[in-house]
Amino acid sequence: MAFMEIILRDDVQHLGKSGDAVKVKAGYGRNYLLPKGLAIKATKKNKSRLDHDRKVISIRRAKYVKTAEDLKVKLEELTFTIAKKVGENEKLFGSVTQKEVAEIIENNGYSVEKKNIHFEDNIKTLGVHKGFCDLGNGVKAELKIWVVSE
Repeated sequence: MAFMEIILRDDVQHLGKSGDAVKVKAGYGRNYLLPKGLAIKATKKNKSRLDHDRKVISIRRAKYVKTAEDLKVKLEELTFTIAKKVGENEKLFGSVTQKEVAEIIENNGYSVEKKNIHFEDNIKTLGVHKGFCDLGNGVKAELKIWVVSE
């Protein structure tokens, strides 16, 4: 099996962070990572340029962390209210989904992907529930979700 050495330009899940030199299967590197601009070949020239790129990457990562921290503060100040139909014993018909929470966050002027929203437990009752939103770079915002009767 043929492998190739590449330098990651962006974070790639299950491979590493930007700036890392890794070995991958040649087909994966040639057909996916290189054309998408996620990586470059690890030639002598590119390896020497890597030192400069690491400085640029660290500055970019610091900017992303600051942006995520700012968004975390704003999201944690908000309380999200969701109105759902309720049956007996204050149980919901269905449950609150990540998509619903993402839409409410978007209505408040912030953009978050639904796949990054997680709940401690399935939300199937009225009341206050906690969840969190993974904003990337190790930053997680705690969400307060009020579920009320429709």
